[in-house]
Amino acid sequence: MRALNLDQIRAFLAVARSGGMQKAAQHLNLTQPAVTTRIRKLEDSLGVALFERQTSGMKLTKRGELLLQYAEQFERLAGRVEEVVVAPEGIDRRLRVGASETVAQCWLPDFVYALHRRYPRLEVDINVDISVNLRAALLAREIDLAFLLGPISEYSVDNVALPGFELAWFVAADIADPGEGAHRLFENKPVISYARNTRPWRELKSQLFDAVGPDVSVFPSSSLSACFRLVEAGLGVAALPRVLGQKLVREGSIREFDPGWRPSELRFSASYLGDPHDHLVEAAAALSGSIAEAWHVENDTRAGREPIGPT
Repeated sequence: MRALNLDQIRAFLAVARSGGMQKAAQHLNLTQPAVTTRIRKLEDSLGVALFERQTSGMKLTKRGELLLQYAEQFERLAGRVEEVVVAPEGIDRRLRVGASETVAQCWLPDFVYALHRRYPRLEVDINVDISVNLRAALLAREIDLAFLLGPISEYSVDNVALPGFELAWFVAADIADPGEGAHRLFENKPVISYARNTRPWRELKSQLFDAVGPDVSVFPSSSLSACFRLVEAGLGVAALPRVLGQKLVREGSIREFDPGWRPSELRFSASYLGDPHDHLVEAAAALSGSIAEAWHVENDTRAGREPIGPT
């Protein structure tokens, strides 16, 4: 017991939760040999085997299962000490953040700046991806905090509602409305959409079917920047976040048009695993809500619209 320490306990918990050394190493930002060494030293210190090495991964032994409940108590106690005793500027940890591109292009830089001011020694890893992948990564404990189309309806996940993004229809500025009405644009141009099998893509397909018919071509893309470039080039029309299109509208390369309907706004959440409780992740999620709301209010005010509150 003399060599038992918190690093070993964290390594033990990471392996127990992920089922493997490699995934645990990624979670802890360590090499696999370093994690293996910590587990071996913990087993030597306790004089028992904690895992059975199997081809499918690491399985807890009976002794390992007994240790698990005490290790979780160690973890909660360490987190409580960090929350109550350690000053924010003394917290030296890594926070793995996943964000959709919509968030990444809007208020994510402001969030990271505010987080760094509050926790100057905090290391922030950022992964930008589509929401379906971020959800999977969060549930697999590969990221700590996800800004995604939400909320996530899982008992293990806590969600903080974030302000929504209003969508608008965009077309290249040099393409005039057909004489029969703006809806005729759908007959002449494909609709450029969010990535396939995402919620916005699914909803847009359904709404286009109801409003226009079954013959509309939909071109999905996982890149918002690419969507706007395709619209600029006159290769299609798109329903995209209005706030992201404002700069291009002011520059005169694209314009809004009104076919008489538009998809519902994009609703985002800051989502994180509630067990084990992590005060830092919880505080970061709460901070993101404040930063996102302030960003939206500033941009709505700049655009001369009434501020949009959290959805």
